[in-house]
Amino acid sequence: MTAFTRSFDLPLHRRVAVLGAVAVNSLLLAACGSDDSSDSSASAPETAATSAAGAFNDGDATFAQSMIVHHQQALEMSQLADDRASDQEIKTLAGQIEKAQDPEIKTMQSWLKSWGKPQSPGMDHGNSGHSGGDTAGMMSDQDMVALMAAKGTDFDRKFAQMMIDHHNGAIDMAKDEQKNGRNATAKKLADDVIKNQSTEVKQMQTILDRL
Repeated sequence: MTAFTRSFDLPLHRRVAVLGAVAVNSLLLAACGSDDSSDSSASAPETAATSAAGAFNDGDATFAQSMIVHHQQALEMSQLADDRASDQEIKTLAGQIEKAQDPEIKTMQSWLKSWGKPQSPGMDHGNSGHSGGDTAGMMSDQDMVALMAAKGTDFDRKFAQMMIDHHNGAIDMAKDEQKNGRNATAKKLADDVIKNQSTEVKQMQTILDRL
């Protein structure tokens, strides 16, 4: 026999007290459940924009601004592979570049917004502001025209060689960020760029060697 059933054997004033206690316990349990849910929500991971909103310097802002432009050109190059490349490994690699760099563009744009900095570095695509090279691996307009005109194995070779140069420029920019930047999240992304694009450079060199 449950406490609730036994309560009907009690006088009226005792039944009211028992039922009231049950109701209070139910409310307390509900409140505890609500607190648990709130704690879970509060412990959710921060967004990239929030986590990068701490201390930063001009080096961090320049890195984000320049790398956005750099990534955008890499996307343009990769999108050409869909109907121009003949090598499956090139097509797969181009897809991987798009998948990795498009989200990074959005992440860096969110940083600049949270930092109150403009999206553009104020320079044309031929000069990203990188001190280690004349164009930080960026392709010229003539390079892009040549890549768009190529097909088959000719495209595969051009794409691999140009993307190697492009990646090496990005790696140098990322090394500059690690050396001169201040924001921990930006420096972490720079580290990811160095690791991931160095791996892809080796892969593309292997492709070139067999084409």
